[in-house]
Amino acid sequence: MHVMMYDERMVTPMRQELTRYGIDELRSAADVDAVMKEQKGTALVVVNSVCGCAARMMRPAVATALQHTVKPDHMYTVFAGQDVDATKQARSYFTGYAPSSPQIAMFKDGKLVTMIERYQIEGRPTEDIAADLVVAFDKYCGA
Repeated sequence: MHVMMYDERMVTPMRQELTRYGIDELRSAADVDAVMKEQKGTALVVVNSVCGCAARMMRPAVATALQHTVKPDHMYTVFAGQDVDATKQARSYFTGYAPSSPQIAMFKDGKLVTMIERYQIEGRPTEDIAADLVVAFDKYCGA
């Protein structure tokens, strides 16, 4: 089932804010399982959203963090409220965390190692969120 809550023409630029940085979009539950099962190396999974904190803080923070020399091996995004099944499936891998939009997860060899939830995004400067991501990149993606 592919349920969309927002006009795709409105959402496309929000999707492109992440995909232009090489983040692969997962649009179905099958897409999510295909990349998350048997995951090797590091993976960033970004739960995108139409909310203001995604626009003002989360997406710019991800863009800033991806300027860092150390980055995850794999980067994925799902769109909450748009690609419902993909988002639900991605969140099934977020063991111990309630759903939030936006949300940024980091995995190493299939194990969830870092989670940045909405409450850690909303109202915080973009630079601080990006710094949190860079710390995770250095800790888990370095040699």
